[in-house]
Amino acid sequence: MSPKIVVPDDFPNVLTGTAAERQLRALTEPADVTVFTDRGADQEAELIRRVGDAEIVLCLRAYARFSERVLTSCPRLRMISIWGTGTNNIDLDVCRARGVTVANTPGANANAVAEHTMALILAIARQIPAMDRAVRAGEWPRGFLVQLEGKTLGLIGFGAIGRRVAALAAPFGMRILISTMRADNGRAATAGATHVPLEALLAEADFVSLHLRLTPETEGFLGESRLALMKPTAFLINTARGALVDRSALMGALRGGLAGAALDVFHEEPIASGDPLLALPNVVLTPHNAGMTPEVIDAGLRLAVDNVTAYLRGAPQNTVV
Repeated sequence: MSPKIVVPDDFPNVLTGTAAERQLRALTEPADVTVFTDRGADQEAELIRRVGDAEIVLCLRAYARFSERVLTSCPRLRMISIWGTGTNNIDLDVCRARGVTVANTPGANANAVAEHTMALILAIARQIPAMDRAVRAGEWPRGFLVQLEGKTLGLIGFGAIGRRVAALAAPFGMRILISTMRADNGRAATAGATHVPLEALLAEADFVSLHLRLTPETEGFLGESRLALMKPTAFLINTARGALVDRSALMGALRGGLAGAALDVFHEEPIASGDPLLALPNVVLTPHNAGMTPEVIDAGLRLAVDNVTAYLRGAPQNTVV
């Protein structure tokens, strides 16, 4: 009997009609693959209903939260394949206890997110959004801008995205500092960068860019005390996860401690219309789309399906649990 596979969260649609969907359906009988394309997987009861007695789930969206209740309510579930690298929407401890294999797609979006990171650095340093608005309004602003050459870029986290950012920043003539949660083992030096303690990076960097996974260990990683170490002329860049930064501490820093921030991720997504971030003049905001290129979507979806294939063959790959 073929395993039942469910995609509970293809909203907005990224999988439907793609080569990856055809690849997924070719794994088993067509009737055994169900793809939900309407809103609802963000509701726990509806997610439980959709997963039902499935053995394998292909999870596309972080809003589909596989909590303890969801996992215990779907006892036949044996494998979750995540499109993306983040696992903060999955209770990994419960998965481990219940024998549920979890796999993700590391590195699939690294180049695109790294390019977006550099774009945000340039946008905030050169005040491009603000100048664009002013020129369209009939103004002709001629203030000083920030040059990247000779400045220090601090990367917190040095996985696939962080390494690519370092490679892109080097030709600008930037000095690159790295801080990691675990031992560096010479990786920074190989990339022409310097590994330093977190406190030194925050104190010295002109741009601080976050490239950590969101876990219980890293939630609120940059709080008031750490943000206070940054120079008043420094900028914070976040293309990782909003919750890596304490929300109230970020607002306080932007109102009086930092030159500005460029953010692609937020504590609430989509960002609410009344969010105080929207009123700040020293921020550049994009809607969590750093990795949204056709190349990334195609490669990531195919890898997520490849992970299902590998699991069915008895040789799981890219496993988190």
